[in-house]
Amino acid sequence: MLGKKASLSRTLPLLAVMFFAFSLFVPNFVNDSFAKEAFAERAFAEEAFAKEVLAEEEAAEGAAGEECEISQDVFYKDWEGNPLKGCVSGHPAPDLGETDYNTYSFAPSRMILWISNQQHLYFGSFVLAVPIFCMVIEFIGIRTRKEDPVMAKKYDKLAHDLMKISLTAYSWTAILGGILLFTFITLFPGFFKYMATIFRPVMHVYALMFLAESGVLYVYYYGWDKMSADPFLKWVHVSLAALLNLIGTVLMYLANSWATFMQAPGGIDEQGRFLGNIWHVIHSTLWNPVGVHRILGNIVFGGGIVGAYAAYHYLNARNEEEKAHYDWVCYVAMFIAIFGLIPLPFAGYWLMKEVYAFRQQMGITLMGGIMAWLFIIQAVMIGLLFFGANSYLHNGMSRVKGSERYMKYCKYMVLVLILMFTMWMTPHTIVMTPAELKVMGGAQHPIVGHFGVMSAKNTAVNIMITTTVLCFLLYQRSNKRITVPWATVGNCWIAAIFVGAVVNIAFLGYYGYFLPANQRVGLSVPQVTSTLTTLFAGTAINISMFKDSESFGDIEWGTQSKVGTYAIFMLAIAFTWLMGLMGYIRSAVRLFWHVTEVVRDNSVDAYTLTIGEAGKMLTFNTLFVWVQIVIVFWVGSLTGKKAAVEKAPEGVPVPAQQQQ
Repeated sequence: MLGKKASLSRTLPLLAVMFFAFSLFVPNFVNDSFAKEAFAERAFAEEAFAKEVLAEEEAAEGAAGEECEISQDVFYKDWEGNPLKGCVSGHPAPDLGETDYNTYSFAPSRMILWISNQQHLYFGSFVLAVPIFCMVIEFIGIRTRKEDPVMAKKYDKLAHDLMKISLTAYSWTAILGGILLFTFITLFPGFFKYMATIFRPVMHVYALMFLAESGVLYVYYYGWDKMSADPFLKWVHVSLAALLNLIGTVLMYLANSWATFMQAPGGIDEQGRFLGNIWHVIHSTLWNPVGVHRILGNIVFGGGIVGAYAAYHYLNARNEEEKAHYDWVCYVAMFIAIFGLIPLPFAGYWLMKEVYAFRQQMGITLMGGIMAWLFIIQAVMIGLLFFGANSYLHNGMSRVKGSERYMKYCKYMVLVLILMFTMWMTPHTIVMTPAELKVMGGAQHPIVGHFGVMSAKNTAVNIMITTTVLCFLLYQRSNKRITVPWATVGNCWIAAIFVGAVVNIAFLGYYGYFLPANQRVGLSVPQVTSTLTTLFAGTAINISMFKDSESFGDIEWGTQSKVGTYAIFMLAIAFTWLMGLMGYIRSAVRLFWHVTEVVRDNSVDAYTLTIGEAGKMLTFNTLFVWVQIVIVFWVGSLTGKKAAVEKAPEGVPVPAQQQQ
């Protein structure tokens, strides 16, 4: 009976965390329940919905009579593949001229808007990510209250401290949002007027959701101490965290709709006239993948910032208790960051797939045209992220007793990462002089050129992720002596899953060279499935083997090497730069369009930057946002009193998940 209760007590928290995580993606799932994207030969999946839309259009046409002009949507099609029609209820897109653009003498308008937008996006990502951390950490604290009151208090204090910093960052984000709004209005008045006209039905909804988020945020933060006294109110408090994250996610999706509409418009006709259905304007083909990609990116970005904050305090700690505390905070932050990093490339592939589906030429411009070398830089940055994550895990094993059993495998995993990283960053074509082209015999090297295609790159990134998952599983079991009777069978299953996944990924990558490009793309799906199998099945088997396990000893928090700590800084800075890079690539692929093929950019800045110019701007944005983050941390620290870090019974804090 006790065993069943113990099993239930472990299962319920897991289910609750899964529910909270699911709530973050509710907008993504809800919109798919109403309508499915369709483009070209792809039809609506639900015939009933399409018939309903057509019936509404016919009714609107009949009601308006001759006064209602019917036009075709530039994106949406009915279940038979015919363009959807709607009643024109807006003006054509403006033909912007000199009077629709303003400039300042000290900097180009485009650069000012870029900086304003990027800084707001950085802080928006941070304030959306930290409440996710607080929700998860507070929930873990509630579940460990009976088993370990000291650790439960530490979890709760950590969540409260992070929320205090987030409160300051929230105000900062609102200020940056106001600056961005004024930048749009003053420098691009013609374009902003058109966008405001299109999104007018939901602009007040966005404002109301912003007020709702502010109200829930203040109740959640200022009611922390009062609600912590009563167990029932504490559950109400963590429920407020879930509601806060849900509202924040809806806000993010509404904000994303502007960017996705500009890149892949829908709900308008070829002249840019609104056709009366705001859902079609918001729900473009890129809305879902951009939303999921940004949720995962926010988690990694927020984890990197919190990890860097804790790493700084760890390096400057004055006593062992402080070092142990901030070492533990680094672990919690990096655990969450790695959780978001592993599936992030898959969300990126989904986004690129939808870009190709919307406009094949746009995808070619990104992957094989003038943006191709930016993707090589992106590959380098992604490689740095995986090296940073693995470096932290490898060095973190040194503070775990019993980890010497697995440390000997680290060098082989690093070798695999290096080989796959080399393949991942290999370009398909190289910028050369005519003489060099003649010597090589073409734009592609006869040997190295084979590693520049997507078959090789998909294989490389999936094996890199699989290696990172294996490293994490070894870290999980470092201080545990497995005692379950089926330990040998479990180890064999884990080994079989990883070996089978790597063999399947490699085989599919090799097989892709013998298929046409349009069929080769489909091989990425089974490759991703193999990688995700190692993540979910391998982790499930690994955790189930921890039952009744014996510990080699407590984790020696505060003994993390400086190399592992520096890896946290590298991951945080690299991902900040990478976020800016991917935002620039997504925006720059529109070339000379404000809204693709609808509103042309006629400003003097309507040109594509060189790689050097773009790199300088990305670096400036990265340095600028980190200066602001340091200021926000400093301002947040002014409201708190200096208190000694509490000491756990064994001398160092030990996370509850490590005490199984």
